[in-house]
Amino acid sequence: MKNRLIIIFGLLITVHTYAQENYSFSLQEAINYALKNNTNIKNADLSILAAKQQVWETTARGLPQINGTIDYSINIKTPFDIDMFPEDSPFRFMFPKHNLTPAVTLNQLLFDGGYIVGLQSNKVFLEISQNAKDKTSNEVENMVVNAYNNALLTKESIEITKSNINVLKTNLYETTKIYENGLTEEENVEQLQLTLSSLEINLKNLETLYDISKGYVKILLGLDPNISIELTDSLEDLITENISLDLISNTYSIENIIDYKIAANESVSKSLQYKLEKSEQLPKLNAFVSSSYLGYSNSFSNYFKPEQDWLFTTVGGFKLTVPVFSSFAGKARRQRAKIEWDKAKNNLSLTEQKLEIDYKNAKSEYTLSIDTYANKKKNLALAEKIERKNTVKYKEGVASSFDLRQAQMQLYTSQQEYLQSIIDVINKKAALTNLLNLNNK
Repeated sequence: MKNRLIIIFGLLITVHTYAQENYSFSLQEAINYALKNNTNIKNADLSILAAKQQVWETTARGLPQINGTIDYSINIKTPFDIDMFPEDSPFRFMFPKHNLTPAVTLNQLLFDGGYIVGLQSNKVFLEISQNAKDKTSNEVENMVVNAYNNALLTKESIEITKSNINVLKTNLYETTKIYENGLTEEENVEQLQLTLSSLEINLKNLETLYDISKGYVKILLGLDPNISIELTDSLEDLITENISLDLISNTYSIENIIDYKIAANESVSKSLQYKLEKSEQLPKLNAFVSSSYLGYSNSFSNYFKPEQDWLFTTVGGFKLTVPVFSSFAGKARRQRAKIEWDKAKNNLSLTEQKLEIDYKNAKSEYTLSIDTYANKKKNLALAEKIERKNTVKYKEGVASSFDLRQAQMQLYTSQQEYLQSIIDVINKKAALTNLLNLNNK
């Protein structure tokens, strides 16, 4: 009885584990999952956390700093033998065998132009990290859309190819029977066999490609390659969701585009760097308070005894640092920072011009993909109609097997072009949406 319970329990664990290792995703679910679990996204999140720590590191420079020190020295060789002097002799104080000085120092920054600029840079630094995260999110989403759609394209190509094979096998069977009765030529059978062989090889290739395509989706989603996944969307469903006339007709501000934000961040960052170099010409003022104990003894063990004498002292003061002359090194740094700032402003202007062209191009490609989809849909309907007519003609002996094969190949090509046109609409919309940074608004 006990063994049976163990077996049943083991089976339940196995079933539960198997259930956990199977995932199903619509396209949007795949995108949402990737935006949380993709390795690049995780690294971008860690970069933001690191940026926040660096912001605090910069802020802490202007807050009180407390340091503790312990100085210990031993006089290995003295000018004369200390033991020859009495205990109260000043020479024993001047040349003790052991000298121990524990101290605590409080430092406070009062003024530093570089620190003020550093505080101003904190906001920009965080924006740079967040914009890098948004750009990574856009890139990952775009890759997921492409990978998911390629897998769907392969999946639906498999279904269409299987359907075509079934139809072709029926035609081949009927034609073979007619040939066996001497009512048609052998070439008609051979033409159908040639087409069938081509479709069967193509099916095997598609099935292999489908596994590879799903494997790439798993990588983007941050899943174990051995986990089984199912893609629940169909291309017909997605095409309805991805034709958006509003996306074409609406106007968008270039300031929201992530590449523009990154270029603007770079320009502001370089301006602050120039400001920092200029601030190095200003004086720096620090205040300090230091308290210490001084203990001297001819034996180290005396430091742990209550009767050991300690001299206590507290010192306070200010430290003013004024830059005077650096052989024009400071001037060179300021000029270099100014040049870098000018380059960043030029890059910002260039980025703005390029993004204007990219936006027009992306919108044009999306519009064209919608028109192409409508065209391929009509062509597919015509190809199906032509194939049906040639099949009837072939059975009636009016059309040759060569004519039928041409009509079939034309149909197969139209089917693939139709599926590809759907993929293009979805991918072009994703590219336009990501360019405009609409997913991170």
